Amino acid sequence: MVSRTVLLDAGPLGLASNPGRSDPAAECARWLRDLLAAGTRVLVPEITDYEVRRELLRAGRAAGLARLDALAEALEHLPITTVAMRKAAELWAEARRTGRPTAGAESLDADVILAAQALALGADQVVVATTNVEHLGRYVTASAWAEIS
Repeated sequence: MVSRTVLLDAGPLGLASNPGRSDPAAECARWLRDLLAAGTRVLVPEITDYEVRRELLRAGRAAGLARLDALAEALEHLPITTVAMRKAAELWAEARRTGRPTAGAESLDADVILAAQALALGADQVVVATTNVEHLGRYVTASAWAEIS
């Protein structure tokens, strides 16, 4: 039996690593614990870590950085590869050719990089847990994080 693999987008990664423990953050942390307890493979894509980390650094959020580091150590890391970046370039160009970009013209566009990381992973059952199903769902299976069980 092939187990499902969940890639965390910035929304759920930020919530799960939030030290403030608002209701949504606590719910997301509980959701993540439940996935892991069920044997789901959960990955932190490098591009997602970058998105969350850069904002925590900008805002001087030391506690958030510490929780992000702890979470990243507890979960499997998915590094960016040349294969993924080349696929991301294809997705970025196609989105612009068809008039459906997922970010501004000058943007690096983390969504296409995350989608390309998911595609390059090659797992049979990969889903991206996100708060932005519309953009990611164009390229890969994506679901609102709270809907993945």
